[in-house]
Amino acid sequence: MRLTRRKVIGIGLAGMAAFGIFTTICNWTIDEAANGKIYSSVDLVPKSRVAVVLGTAPTINGYPNLYFQGRISAAAELYKAGKVQKLLVSGTNDRPDYNEPAAMKEALIAQGVPESAIVEDFAGLRTLDTVVRAKKVFGISQCIFVTDDFHMARTLWLAEENWMDAVGFTSRSLPISTSPLTHLREIAARVLVVLDVELLHRQPKFLGKPESL
Repeated sequence: MRLTRRKVIGIGLAGMAAFGIFTTICNWTIDEAANGKIYSSVDLVPKSRVAVVLGTAPTINGYPNLYFQGRISAAAELYKAGKVQKLLVSGTNDRPDYNEPAAMKEALIAQGVPESAIVEDFAGLRTLDTVVRAKKVFGISQCIFVTDDFHMARTLWLAEENWMDAVGFTSRSLPISTSPLTHLREIAARVLVVLDVELLHRQPKFLGKPESL
């Protein structure tokens, strides 16, 4: 059957509408999972034994990454306030010249966090990997996640999907103008993570043996 131009346009519009509805559902589901679980005040966030700090690049194009600095400051604040005893810093270490956990550890020590309180997870390649590894490798069932405000809901949704009792402590909020592309990517990331978990049942690239924390 030959498709006319009108039919092709109709199919295209229907596809766009379906994708828009699915994107809306994904965003609503993720936001609902984080409802009432996100804190920006260190005085209000409940205590937990460990905080999981999600990694990001320490620099971008040779300049300090404000998102990295914010997460480190938030994690150090939690520790110094006595809200946590341990910090699990999780990120990627996929090249000899790139090591997010090591950079996070160094930055935390520079802010007064003792080395003995910091544990590195070198296989947090994605948010999904960090959350699942925190549960399955490091045995964490209750924790505080530390990341940016726009990223937190997706993190807590993953924690809920993995039966973790978790809350979030956000780093200092930055204006969208700091990195508009980052916020746009988050919309796509929410759709992809729902597909990864609910449809594709993806697991971390690396799991391995349990590690003590």
